[in-house]
Amino acid sequence: MKLNLILLLLGAVFVSSCTVISTSQQSTQATQTQIREFQTRYFDTNDVKLIMKSVLNVLQDDGFIVKNVVVDIGLLTGSKEVDMTRSKNSNNNDFWVNLIQGLSKSNSSDRTTFNKIQQIEVSVNVSEYGKQSKVRANFQAKILDNLGNTVEVKAIDDMKFYQEFFSKVDKGIFLQKHGL
Repeated sequence: MKLNLILLLLGAVFVSSCTVISTSQQSTQATQTQIREFQTRYFDTNDVKLIMKSVLNVLQDDGFIVKNVVVDIGLLTGSKEVDMTRSKNSNNNDFWVNLIQGLSKSNSSDRTTFNKIQQIEVSVNVSEYGKQSKVRANFQAKILDNLGNTVEVKAIDDMKFYQEFFSKVDKGIFLQKHGL
């Protein structure tokens, strides 16, 4: 009798733990679906080359270096580096100050690290979708310290960021269509 009760309790614990795992996976999936939704935009043309050219121009206008374009599969990748130590109020002497400080610390074992570079990488996929084109963009930010070590890597999942990007692409498509 006690053995049956113990087995019944163990079975209940096992079933309830599976339910909890399943619930958390469903909520994660919903978040991924929401992210995919704002990373994707449909445009009212099936001219994939026109859209890829517009995306290319937008990225270049924003300071990205386009690394790879594969028209056959609609893939475009690029990256951009931002010096995090530069501010609008910095002057040219900051380079020399940082150099001298770096040299003075190079002999000591106490090397101070700080966030130096933010690398933003992008991957864009453009595909024909009936009479439309589907564009999905993924942006990722990587922070490097002054020694070149990775400090943080994070997907950019800000809806407003993607809205602004796609707004620029939309304007670029308009300009491309009208030869401007």
